[in-house]
Amino acid sequence: MKKAIEVKTGMKIPWNGSYSLSLLILLSSTLFLCNGQDYGTPTEDGAGEPPPEMARCNGIFMSYSFVSKEREYPHVKNVTAQSWAFKSTAMIVNAGKEELTGWQMFIGFRHKELIVSATGASPMDGDFPLDASNGTTFVGSPNTDLKTSILTAGDFTQISTNIEITGTVFGVGKSVMPMPKTLKLVNDGWECPAAKRKGGNMNVCCKRNPKFKVKTGPKTKFAPRRHGDLNIVYDVLQSFSSNYLAQVTIDNENPLGRLDRWNVTWEWMRGEFINTMRGAYTHKRDPSECLYSKAGQYYKDLDFSQVMNCQKKPAISDLPPEMKDDKVMGKLPFCCKNGTLLPPLMDPSKSRSMFQLQVWKLPPDLNRTALYPPQHWKVDGVLNPQYKCGPPVRVDPSQFPDSSGLPAVTYAISSWQIVCNITKPKAQASRCCVSFSAYYNNSAIPCNTCACGCNDIDTNTCNADRNPLLLPPDALLVPFDNRTLKAKAWAKQNHMPIPKKLPCPDNCGVSINWHVNTDYRNGWTARLTVFNWRDFAFEDWFVAVEMGKSGKGYENVYSFNGTRVPPNNRTVMFQGLPGLNYLVGQVNGTHPLRDPPVPGKQQSVISFTKKNINGLKIAEGDGFPTKLFFNGEECALPKHFPKKSSGHRGGISVLMSLVFAMAAAFAL
Repeated sequence: MKKAIEVKTGMKIPWNGSYSLSLLILLSSTLFLCNGQDYGTPTEDGAGEPPPEMARCNGIFMSYSFVSKEREYPHVKNVTAQSWAFKSTAMIVNAGKEELTGWQMFIGFRHKELIVSATGASPMDGDFPLDASNGTTFVGSPNTDLKTSILTAGDFTQISTNIEITGTVFGVGKSVMPMPKTLKLVNDGWECPAAKRKGGNMNVCCKRNPKFKVKTGPKTKFAPRRHGDLNIVYDVLQSFSSNYLAQVTIDNENPLGRLDRWNVTWEWMRGEFINTMRGAYTHKRDPSECLYSKAGQYYKDLDFSQVMNCQKKPAISDLPPEMKDDKVMGKLPFCCKNGTLLPPLMDPSKSRSMFQLQVWKLPPDLNRTALYPPQHWKVDGVLNPQYKCGPPVRVDPSQFPDSSGLPAVTYAISSWQIVCNITKPKAQASRCCVSFSAYYNNSAIPCNTCACGCNDIDTNTCNADRNPLLLPPDALLVPFDNRTLKAKAWAKQNHMPIPKKLPCPDNCGVSINWHVNTDYRNGWTARLTVFNWRDFAFEDWFVAVEMGKSGKGYENVYSFNGTRVPPNNRTVMFQGLPGLNYLVGQVNGTHPLRDPPVPGKQQSVISFTKKNINGLKIAEGDGFPTKLFFNGEECALPKHFPKKSSGHRGGISVLMSLVFAMAAAFAL
C-alpha cells in the first residue's frame, strides 16, 4: 500500500518500494530550495543536503548512486577475474518547463558490468542479463515520458523515474566503488556537460541546445520511429475492459538480413494470456497451465480448453502456406509463408510478416486504457543472423487504409516499436563456415575447427583448439567423418605433421568453398560452391560476398543471379536462377553401405576485372572475401588463405583445380 508524505504546501508525494532512499534524500530537500515551489523538507533523520546542481537545474537532472557490492562465488585469487554483485540507483527528473517524450538515459559503465535487472526502465541494447561493458542506454518502462512539474502539480510519479540496478562487475578491488565514466541524456537536441562526481554519487543537468534544428517531418506525440535490421510493431487495434486485439508486424529492413521458419518469443509482465490467434500459432497449448494460474482463478467460467496459450513466455511461429485461406486462423495479409522473411533486395513482397492475437488481461488492468505490451522480445530462425532486440518503445499510433475502401485512414489505439539488430556471431557460434582454395596451391584450407561450436562433441576424442589439417580439394566434397583417411594420407604425402589427437570437426550445417580459379593481366575468376549438409532444403537461398578493393571489379556470375549491394557496391548477392532456387539437403550415396552421404550443392564461376584498380594482388589476399553471408548469417572465415610459394608449378595446381571442378560436376 502506498504511503503519502505531507509537506507544508499540502502536496502529497507517493512513496513505495520502487522509489529508493536516494530519491527521498535528493528530492525532499533540494526542491525545497526551488523558487515558488516547495516539495518538502529534509528528512528528520538528519540526511545531508542534496546536490545544489539539482536546485539550479532548469532542464533534465540525472543522477547515479553506488549502493553496495558483495563478493560472488567462485572466490578466486586473480583480482581481474573476481566477480562482485553490485547494487546502484539511477534517477532522471524533469526539472524544466518542457515535457520529455521517450527519454533515453546513457550510463557509461566501464568495469565489465553485466546488468541482471533494472526496475522502472529497460535497456535499449538487449535483454537481461546484458553485457554493459561499453555502457548502455535505458528507456522508460512503463513510464516512457516525463511531464513537467507545472502541468502535474509536482507529481513525482509523472516527472521522474527511479531505476534500481543490480548486476555483476569484474576486476575491481574490495574497496573500489565501480562508478560509470559518463552519464548523459541521448535524446536529440539535448546537451549534457561532464557529470560531476563526489564519492559514490554523480549527477548532471542537461539542457536544450538552442542551436539544434528539429528535423523536418511531422511532429510526433511519442518517440519517433527508428530504423533497424528488423522492425517489429505491436499495434492495439481494439480494446475492451478485459481484453484487446493486437497485431504484430515484422519488417525486414536489412539488405542482407533474412529469417527462415522464424520464432518469436516475449514475456508477459502482468499475467496476460493469448485466447486466439490469426496468422500464427504457439508451439504449446496446455489448458492446465491456464487452470492453475491466476487467470484460471479469476476467469472461473471460461473454457480454457479453447484458449491458445497461457505461458508467460510463449513461442510463436508463422503458419504454413496451405493455411493462408483458413477461415479461422488465416485470411490475413503477409501471413502464412512458413516463417520466411526475405531481404527487400530479393523480394519486397516477402520481406514482411504479420499476425494477430486476442489478449486477455487480469486485475488491476480491467479497463480499456490499461494497455501494456509484452517485454523481452527475441527473434530467431533456422540458419539466419542472430538478432538482439530492444524494449518496446511507445510510438505514434500506426495508420492503416480504411477497411471500407474509402479514401480514409484509420489509426491503431496504441502502438509500440521493437527494433532488433543483427549481432556478429561470437567465436565458435556461427551456423555456417567457409573454406579457401586456389589454383596456385595444391592444398585446401578447410573450415575452422569448431567453427559452429563443439558443445555436442566429445573433446576427449578430438582437439577443439587445434587448427584444421590441410586437405586435398576433393576431400571438401565428403562429410567430415569421411575425411580422416584423406587428411592423413595428404599430410604424409606433403610431409606435414599428424597430431595424435586430430582436430574436431567444424559442425556446420552449411559450408561454402571459395576457390581462386585464375589470375591474369586484366582480370581474375573465382568459383563459389555451396554445400548443404543438413537433411532439409533451403528455398530462395542466397550468398552475399563482401570483398575488399577487388569487389569494385565484379563483372559477371554464370550459374547464379548476381546483384551488387549498395551503397559501396563491394558486396555482391548471389542467388539461384529461376527453377534452381532450392538448395537441396544431404542424401545417401548411391551405395549407402560403402558410399558417403552426398551434400546438396550449387556452384558457379564469378569473373572480376582489374581495370581502374591499382595494386591488386590476388594471391596475397585480395582474391578472398573479407566477409561471407549465407541467408543473412555471417559465416566463419578461415584464419589464413592459400599462399603462393616461389617454387609453385602452375600446371599441377591447375590440374588439381580441374579435378575438383569435375568431381563437383559429377556430384551435382
